[in-house]
Amino acid sequence: MHRFRRLSLHFPKPISHAFRHFSAHQTRLDNAGPVASLLTTRAVVRFRGPDTVKFLQGLLTNDVRRFGGPLGEEAASVVPTPNLPAVSTPPVYAAMLTPQGRFLYDFFVYGPARPDQRLDESGSGPGAGSDEVEVYADVDGSVVDELLETLRKYRLRSKVDIESVAEAFSCWQRYGSNLTDKSSSAEEPEASSVGCGGAVDQSGASASRGNGLGWQWHKDPRLDCLGFRGIFPSNSIPPLVEADKETDENNFLLWRLGKGVAEGSTEIPKGEAMPLEYNLAGLKAISFDKGCYVGQELIARTHHRGVIRKRVLPLKFVDNDGNELEQKVSPGSEVMNATSGKKAGTVTTALGCHGLGLLRLEEAFRGLGSLVMQGQEDVKVQAIRPEWWPSEWFMEPQQQSAAA
Repeated sequence: MHRFRRLSLHFPKPISHAFRHFSAHQTRLDNAGPVASLLTTRAVVRFRGPDTVKFLQGLLTNDVRRFGGPLGEEAASVVPTPNLPAVSTPPVYAAMLTPQGRFLYDFFVYGPARPDQRLDESGSGPGAGSDEVEVYADVDGSVVDELLETLRKYRLRSKVDIESVAEAFSCWQRYGSNLTDKSSSAEEPEASSVGCGGAVDQSGASASRGNGLGWQWHKDPRLDCLGFRGIFPSNSIPPLVEADKETDENNFLLWRLGKGVAEGSTEIPKGEAMPLEYNLAGLKAISFDKGCYVGQELIARTHHRGVIRKRVLPLKFVDNDGNELEQKVSPGSEVMNATSGKKAGTVTTALGCHGLGLLRLEEAFRGLGSLVMQGQEDVKVQAIRPEWWPSEWFMEPQQQSAAA
């Protein structure tokens, strides 16, 4: 099958390496949107069976009951046509934790359009109904085998089949400055309604073309500024991925670093990370109103106490004159506050002159230009407050200082 020529924004791996002329690539990416990336570091897992939703509800930090119930009278009354999107439930971002409340894996949970709410193969009417519950999850591909083993340990007698469908499906992200300026899906109707099985796009891919799953683009469930995310058949290019606009996955990593968003069990250390310090509540991965789930006690106690002293935030590495420095910092390096002489935190992800760091807020924003890399005092660190952060997060270190 013909594939579009990719946008020339490619970066080599691994992600901790820096790249030449990185700032030039950043400028081109900011001005190139919207672009799309095939997320090769992610994999797709399928859950199927009558106990699927109950099983996931007891494991994940977010409420997934929406995937097991009716979509509502209004949605159920919609009959799909080649010019009308299939009805599907918006995805949910969630995490699975250890019993001690530490992060293990993250999930983007999707429910495909119901069979009777998408076109049959002829395109002339709705497909046959089915009572089978089916849920898909976009997960970190580097730990998928371990994840499957862990899930099966929790399954016990639950009637749910769990399997990897990574060969059949791929994860995609559509993002960029011109796209994420939109404030809602209604203002970007093509992305919210067009998909393999959703509706007809300009290239003629429609629900009547034989794809029975009804996949489409959805707003990223974490933040609007991250764009759109979706699962699509591996043997096809998703709709709205225009010629010259498919670009390397590392560009989406760069986009996330600028927003201060970690993803996966490498960037969010498995078995160690505290979800609230990695901003999972702000990224809508945690429901504080649902019932019990594994690891809930620590999350609830920390949340209601209301004090988060460390958070993940964007970093930029520069020299004494403010020039960007590349190939100087690697994950695990320590950040110091030169003014107070105290450790501010640790770099968790590094890409060129950009990165993410888990820093103590009191030290991160104490004195402009005071952060440096330990043992590399010529490398200055700029801590950046993301625009999407609630104001109370920024006030926490000030409140802690006043209390002391």
